[in-house]
Amino acid sequence: MTQTASPLALGIDFGTSGARAIAVVATGEAAGSIRAMAGAKYDLTQTSARDWQLVLEALLADLPVSVRCNLGAIACNGTSATVVPCAADGAPLADPLLYNDSRAATVLPELRAIAPPEHAVLSASSSLAKLLWWQQQPEFTRTRWFLHQADWVEFCLHGQLGISDYHNALKLGYDPARLRYPDWLQGLAIATLLPRVLAPGTPIAPIDEAIALRFDLPAACTVRAGTTDSIAAFLAAGALAPGTAVTSLGSTLVLKLLSERRVEAAQYGIYSHRLGHLWLAGGASNTGGAVLQQFFSANDLRDLSACLDPEHPSELDYYPLPRAGERFPIADPELLPRLQPRPDDPVAFLHGLLESMSRIETLGYCRLQELGATPLQRVYTAGGGALNVAWERIRARHLKVPVAAAQHSEAAYGTALLAAGQFDAIVARLPRLAEPTLE
Repeated sequence: MTQTASPLALGIDFGTSGARAIAVVATGEAAGSIRAMAGAKYDLTQTSARDWQLVLEALLADLPVSVRCNLGAIACNGTSATVVPCAADGAPLADPLLYNDSRAATVLPELRAIAPPEHAVLSASSSLAKLLWWQQQPEFTRTRWFLHQADWVEFCLHGQLGISDYHNALKLGYDPARLRYPDWLQGLAIATLLPRVLAPGTPIAPIDEAIALRFDLPAACTVRAGTTDSIAAFLAAGALAPGTAVTSLGSTLVLKLLSERRVEAAQYGIYSHRLGHLWLAGGASNTGGAVLQQFFSANDLRDLSACLDPEHPSELDYYPLPRAGERFPIADPELLPRLQPRPDDPVAFLHGLLESMSRIETLGYCRLQELGATPLQRVYTAGGGALNVAWERIRARHLKVPVAAAQHSEAAYGTALLAAGQFDAIVARLPRLAEPTLE
């Protein structure tokens, strides 16, 4: 298929409750302008890797042919630490181990004996913990690849196995400061399963020929290395000043603070991703929209939120979780939800939930600053929760800094910027301090 217009770049976001594709102009004065969008609902907790492939194909099919035939590049993001063990041909050997799966808590003593203190892998939900747990399962002998969600989805597009990016690979033990796997990890028997790691946005390979023919894509369309969903949301927000943060309010609550200093604290579920010469410090809590959806429909949330007074604090003190287990700012795979007492008034109940989630968010940012991250100056909000004005005002009251919806709140938009080859340009606009510290 021959391109007939300005080349477009496609970003595909696989979140926890749905997938979305956004096509943008890749170059020129209109670079970054949105040309098409497509969406698909799915529940990550009830999907297989093959379901991801079906969703990916549905998103491509929903884009106008005029967009598909002018795509110059594609990139994908996925939920951090959602992984799938695969055979030599890429076939999944089991259902995905999800971002919040804590069954690997049984291998934490072994992991603590291997990894440095405070390392991001020292969590029951880390990718490396899951790999060590999988090593004990019968199907491990057939395993050739251990891929993150974004890695596997992109494999469906380009056909190359064993490729990841340094954002997804962080929780697999990859060292983003030295840009390599550390010696303590390379010496393990499982090291042969570790993917090759590229910088986000790096060209990997042309689109698979069969995919190109099926969806009217140019043969020269390139698949680029992706990222995680929350980092994609940060890139979309355009928050480029140290002290600026993005809170992603989706099924879960994820914080990313642009910091001059790298901070790590496994006991709080805190880790730092590399972004140029700075760091994205943060963590991911299991609280969020998934809890709200257990009690309220989308219409209920809209109508009840309009009835509450966000300037008046709720006295209800909850720790809203969809099930036992928390990752940040408390790292406890056995932490139980606290959702009592429950008032008869649904407005009061919702108010208590939103107030409590705001406390968790505030505690998360306080933890980061206590550990030496750049002080919080402003918070942008991404994800579905960004539309809730009452919640925004509650959060601003707790955070005591300006809080506003991001101009581009879709993670797919940030991933489209990666596809357009804009990662280096974004990094170049960051303040240049020093090379990332090796601490």
